[in-house]
Amino acid sequence: MTMLSRVASRLYWTARYLERCEDTARLVASYHMLIMDIPRGSELGWDVLLRILDAEPQFYSRYRVPNEQNVVKFLIADRDNPSSIAHAVRCARENVRTTRDVLPEESWELVNELHLFTRDGADKAIGRRNRRAFLEDIIGRCQMISGMVQTTLSRDHAYRFTRLGHLIERCDMTTRVVDVGVMELMERDSRFAAIDPLVWSSLLYSLSALGAYRRTVGPLLDGTSVAEFVLKQGEHPRSVLYCLRGIREAAKALSNNEEVLRQVERLRRKLRRLHVEELNPKQFHSYIDDFQLLINQLHDLIDDTWFHPENT
Repeated sequence: MTMLSRVASRLYWTARYLERCEDTARLVASYHMLIMDIPRGSELGWDVLLRILDAEPQFYSRYRVPNEQNVVKFLIADRDNPSSIAHAVRCARENVRTTRDVLPEESWELVNELHLFTRDGADKAIGRRNRRAFLEDIIGRCQMISGMVQTTLSRDHAYRFTRLGHLIERCDMTTRVVDVGVMELMERDSRFAAIDPLVWSSLLYSLSALGAYRRTVGPLLDGTSVAEFVLKQGEHPRSVLYCLRGIREAAKALSNNEEVLRQVERLRRKLRRLHVEELNPKQFHSYIDDFQLLINQLHDLIDDTWFHPENT
């Protein structure tokens, strides 16, 4: 099967934007619930979400104070912020609009409904009263679209490029969440240690991994075990190892895949060498920085190999 490079690119980015939308909604929702449970004064601060998404420069170019209202508005309703739900949904809709002939018939209708729901409800979700219901609806709609695509799309190149985008975005978000979580919690004042399990459970909840962690590891939550689980637990769909396996599987079925597969293997080797218990927070942060650089290089290779092959 052959496919136009621009179509492959749009499918890849459709999946990335939908995953980004869902992951951002999960992140804001989990932190929203966390601040309801822990004592005032022991919160991490809303700017922790900006650090997870590496969005501080853009945020501070338009806002002065990283308070709850500004950060939530920036991440939910700001259409000019590439990390926001509104921006991700708008971009996903545009990509689906131009690739309707290779996606299931229901795709356009569902993505357009997501767009309309976001357009009408994002500004209302900045306040606490409507926020949780809005975010849960966003997550549910994204899962409905992803589930529909996964269960109805033929296992051809359209499916493979969609899967590549979906898994690379998820891999990137998982490493960001665990990186900032480890840095923030392990460097906090010891007088806040009693509420650390609540923060770790919130981190796992943002990755939809809390139940799986408790079944696999146990009820006790600590930084080392949480980081090992979300990075290296190969059976959980949101773990980095699981994502890398799926990326390798999708790339194997595509032509001219040698460089991409080599980069995937570099990531897998680096992950195998990780032993979180041997690293202090700064060393772990450095490790994740290097790992994310490799993820970015993988994206660049995919882009050069299949979306802009004339540049290689």
